[in-house]
Amino acid sequence: MPLLRIFCTGLFVSFLGTLPLGTLNVFAMQVSIDVGVGSALWFSAGALLAEIGYVRLSLVAMNWVRQQKKLFRALEWVTIVLLLLLALSSFRSAFSPYQGRSMAMTGPSFLTGWAYYFLLGLLLSAVNPVQIPFWFGWSTVFFTRGILLPRREYYNSYIAGIGLGTFAGNGVFIFGGRFFVDTLSMHHSLVNGLIGTVFLLTAILQMRKILLHKDAVENL
Repeated sequence: MPLLRIFCTGLFVSFLGTLPLGTLNVFAMQVSIDVGVGSALWFSAGALLAEIGYVRLSLVAMNWVRQQKKLFRALEWVTIVLLLLLALSSFRSAFSPYQGRSMAMTGPSFLTGWAYYFLLGLLLSAVNPVQIPFWFGWSTVFFTRGILLPRREYYNSYIAGIGLGTFAGNGVFIFGGRFFVDTLSMHHSLVNGLIGTVFLLTAILQMRKILLHKDAVENL
């Protein structure tokens, strides 16, 4: 029962935390619309792998993680650059619909299919440090309340719940994006324009947080 409790707790928090608009779920939706649901699911799997790796690291090496602020600060700036590139790619696809997919949707010739989207999800999630203080905070709460104990079986159940919750949350965007395009007949150019706007605004807000020292690193 305690293991089921921490599994359900991790699932619930992870699912709700995935629902607000963010880099990963919005991009997963774009992959679903431009390429297909299968590729979007592989992208989400890659992003999920990086996230649970961060969660595991934060559980077993909290003090070490807190000391890596310079590294995470650098990753924040890398994330901003990637967001701007994704925004540019989406706008390019929106205003030039006859050129095919956006640049981010096509991988190098030697890396195609599911492997490209899996590695792309892994990369984008790995350089996105926002999830670190998020899980730092929740894990601390669960430790103090006795829901999460420093034992391997508790960690494994907790991480399994987080993984399922994140995958389900991304699924809302993946299948929801297809629904809007297929059922409501929304034009791909409009969708790509909206997604590009989300990426651009996210980059601006992230840069503002860094300059005002209100970013994820300050919360570690």
